[in-house]
Amino acid sequence: MTVVGFHASHEQISPQRLLHDVQRAEEVGFQAAMCSDHLAPWGVRQGESGHAWTWLGAALQATRLPFGVVTAPGQRYHPAVIAQAIATLESMFPGRFWAALGSGEAMNEHVTGDPWPPKEERDARLLEVVDVTRRLLRGEEVSHDGRIRLDRARVWSLPEVPPPLVAAAVGEETAREAAGWADGLITVDQDRAALRRVFDAYREAGGRGPLAVQVHLSWAPTREEALAIAHDQWRNGLVQPPESWDLAFPEEFDAKTADASPEDLTRAVQISADPAEHLGKLLELVEAGADRIFLHHVGTDQAAYLDVFGERVLPELTGAAR
Repeated sequence: MTVVGFHASHEQISPQRLLHDVQRAEEVGFQAAMCSDHLAPWGVRQGESGHAWTWLGAALQATRLPFGVVTAPGQRYHPAVIAQAIATLESMFPGRFWAALGSGEAMNEHVTGDPWPPKEERDARLLEVVDVTRRLLRGEEVSHDGRIRLDRARVWSLPEVPPPLVAAAVGEETAREAAGWADGLITVDQDRAALRRVFDAYREAGGRGPLAVQVHLSWAPTREEALAIAHDQWRNGLVQPPESWDLAFPEEFDAKTADASPEDLTRAVQISADPAEHLGKLLELVEAGADRIFLHHVGTDQAAYLDVFGERVLPELTGAAR
């Protein structure tokens, strides 16, 4: 059966409110959760960016949900530090945590002052990160001198079983390359034919584990309100990879989308006032092969959305057979 999760957007909501929101999400029927891991928001209007790893410990304790995070060790984070964080969370909450590893975005990584590598270099660095992280989670002492460097690193507090390391991928090529190391795949909602190609590329290359999709959506009592929410909070979605990977500041995303109209946001966000219309589009993801669907309502006020989706969307979506 399809697992439906709540996406906790640190870029938009304060950590305290977001903790309340994820508790409410569990109450209304969400079966899982995931969160972003940003140093900066996508746009100045969003105005938040809590520390994901600190928050995750509280969220796992405050709920019974399984949780994941999309993160990018290698520049802002040293992989030994992230391996330690992964091991600690999984040790405290066995079987409830996963981490999706990606190549990162300049907006979060430029703060180190190191040059922002081209995508090919970032992908090569990610493979080194995956290798040393898995070795550290097995309890090995790891030294490595390559695109990342470790000197006799060891994680001492280990879980009985290392948690899944999932690949974060947007396109077919990245999905295909990740199949060799990942325990699953998470991607973003996109044209259904393109989504199937991403899934197929991963599976045909031998990829194992669940296939997950993150969906940006906007619901409100009227379509005009839903459009306004998306226009205010998620114009950054109109900036697509690879450009979105290389912009360094929220102000740059704001400038790139300053002339966008509310209707333009329908290209980046699933927008409707009708829960049945949302449900229909989400069921298409199940038909495309998604095992897990993580819903991100792009508004800063989650309360009404959670109540409506808990009553009118989740029961049918969670019951949809793959």
